Amino acid sequence: MRLSLRQRTERKWLLAAEPDVLEELRRLRARVTHVTGALAATSDGMVLAHDTAVEAEGVAALTAAALGVAQSLAGATGRGTFRELLVRGENGYVATYAAGSTAVLTVLAGDRTNVGRLHMEARRSGARLADLVGVALSRAEQPQP
Repeated sequence: MRLSLRQRTERKWLLAAEPDVLEELRRLRARVTHVTGALAATSDGMVLAHDTAVEAEGVAALTAAALGVAQSLAGATGRGTFRELLVRGENGYVATYAAGSTAVLTVLAGDRTNVGRLHMEARRSGARLADLVGVALSRAEQPQP
């Protein structure tokens, strides 16, 4: 896949935000008991940062695919813009939250997680990540010397 100059510039600035994004992921893990991992990605599946033992690129790609289905489902049923998706498996949860219009936060949590607390804290982290991504993208739009 060949990226345009604009896409390359955006990716450069998004990757420059990685330390701040990673710090937010770590704070989220510290605030919610039984969270086992978190990752932030663009809505098209590019990993921005991750704090998880699972293969981040694969999870980001699956998140992008699930995001597409969730957005379609929300729209087709008149539920509006995508906000979050929760999957409960035998061994815990995978939760994905909108982080602005161009990024997503995916959180992995054990089956003993307080889901209300998870939602509250992850929504807060998603808003913070949206701000960080917004700043990075605004820098990408500024003329480069």
